[in-house]
Amino acid sequence: MQRHELLARVPLFKGLSEPARQSLGQRLVERRFRAGELVFSKGEPGSAMFLLLSGKIEIFLPPNGGADRVHLKEAVEGEHFGELSLFDDKPRSASAEALTEAVLLELSREHFLTDIVRSEAAVLAILSGMAVRLRDTNAMLSQRAARDVIKEYEDKLTWAQRLADRVAELNGSWAFICGLVGLTFLWAAMNSFLRAGFDPYPYQFFNLFLGILVGLQGPLIMMSQNRQASKDRAQATTDFRVNLKNEVGIENLGRDLASFRREVEERLMEMERSQVGIATSLSPQDTRMTGVSSGR
Repeated sequence: MQRHELLARVPLFKGLSEPARQSLGQRLVERRFRAGELVFSKGEPGSAMFLLLSGKIEIFLPPNGGADRVHLKEAVEGEHFGELSLFDDKPRSASAEALTEAVLLELSREHFLTDIVRSEAAVLAILSGMAVRLRDTNAMLSQRAARDVIKEYEDKLTWAQRLADRVAELNGSWAFICGLVGLTFLWAAMNSFLRAGFDPYPYQFFNLFLGILVGLQGPLIMMSQNRQASKDRAQATTDFRVNLKNEVGIENLGRDLASFRREVEERLMEMERSQVGIATSLSPQDTRMTGVSSGR
C-alpha cells in the first residue's frame, strides 16, 4: 500500500485532495519503534507531530516526586498526537511510549504550515481532536474526586456478604467470647446436673457443634477480609485521584501567579519607561522653568 493511501485512512488527512496527500506523503518521515521504546519525553523540545499507522502508543505523565506514572491516553491506528508542539513551540507536556511495535509518520512544523494549514478540513480535524481532549480533561477535573467509596461499596453488597461481614465482626468481639464461654457452662450444667440432659459427658454433640462453628468461621472471615482488601484498594484509588486533582490545581494556581507577576512587572517597566520618556522629552528651558516654579 502506498503512503498516500495510508494517509487516506487517517481522519486528519481525509479533507486533503489526492494530489495533496501524495505530495505530503513524500514529505513525511517514517519512524519505527519497538515495544517499550519512548517516542518522546516530557520536557523535550517539540517541533513535530506524529501519525500512528500501526501499533499502540501510550501518552502518560512520567513519575514525579514519588508518584506513579499517570495514564492519559492510548493512541491507536489512525490517530495523531503531539500536535500541541506545532502551535505553541513549547516543551512536550507529556511522554509517549510504544506499547507494541509501532509505525509512525512524523510531520514537522514546516510541512504542517505549508501543507496542512491550507486545507480547511484538515485544520478543523485538528481543532476537533484538540477540543475533544480538552473536554475530556475538563470533565475529569470538574468531577468531585472525593467520594465516600466505602459507603458506595457497602451499598452494593448482597445479604450473604453482609451476613459474612457481621459474623466476622462478631467473632472479633468480647461478646462472642463471653457468649461462647457462657454457652459452654450452660450446656455442661444442663447435661450433667439435669435429668433432661441429652448430651452427657464428654458432650459429643457440643463438640460437633463447635467443630461446625469453627469450620464455618474460617471461610466467612476470609470472605470478609477479601472484601476489606477491595475496600482498601478503592479507597487508595480515590485518594490518588484527590491528590492528583490537588496537584493539578496547585500547578494551575502557580501558573496563574507567575502570569500575574509577569504582567505586573511588565506594567511597572512600561510606567518607568514612560516616566523616563517624559523626563527626556523636556527641554532644558522647561527644566529650568520647572525648577523655578518649584522654588516659588
